[in-house]
Amino acid sequence: MRLSDVIEGEFRPGWQTPSGTHMAALHLHLAPKWKTYWRAPGDAGIPPQFDWTGSENVGSVRFHWPAPDVFRTNGMQTVGYHDELVLPIEVTPKDPRKPVRLKASVDLGVCKDICIPTTLLLGTALPAPGHADSAINAALRARPATGAEAGLDRITCTLEPIRDGMRITARMDLPAQGSDEVVIFESGLSNVWVSESQVRRDGRRLTAVADMVPPSGGPFALNRSAVVVTVIGGQGRAVEIRGCPAD
Repeated sequence: MRLSDVIEGEFRPGWQTPSGTHMAALHLHLAPKWKTYWRAPGDAGIPPQFDWTGSENVGSVRFHWPAPDVFRTNGMQTVGYHDELVLPIEVTPKDPRKPVRLKASVDLGVCKDICIPTTLLLGTALPAPGHADSAINAALRARPATGAEAGLDRITCTLEPIRDGMRITARMDLPAQGSDEVVIFESGLSNVWVSESQVRRDGRRLTAVADMVPPSGGPFALNRSAVVVTVIGGQGRAVEIRGCPAD
């Protein structure tokens, strides 16, 4: 099997924004029934990794992730995309007066019946001022709603130590996002494993519980403001809530 039969990728060059950044995108085309992964991919997924070495005049990049789908395979939950992914990338140049060129090594996992670790070598110049791109705009519209946009009234989190880490319980007063809601916790720490959440709904109250385990295998300090709670309801519906204060 040739890699090009499974996945192809390119950068869409996009346009300059009024704030002086540049909105580009990674565009992936996947073969039928193949998938790739979200930033928090679940137990069996591989999160994408970007190495921007060789890029020119790039100060920082910010990803605008579209709402992902949830997959169940062999009893395991993974989170990602199938068929196609347009991932908007907002680039802040080091010097707004100079041209920007993206060059990236992108490490991905792509899966069907088997999983294949994949590296794509991509590059493009970002023209100034560029032009509007309907695919990038559609991906931006597909981002999860904020808590306020989704009607979130309140969220609180309880933390308790467990033998090998911490248990987090989030309680959200949030309208239902679908019949089979999935809640994903992100700790804000790259080396902390997070379990699949146990989710319960009672009217407007959505409760989710997950375990967080660091490499040290014990309780650890968690910055509540860095925690991200994403509620995925299916059919493109999702809510992203940043920060989880105490009761």
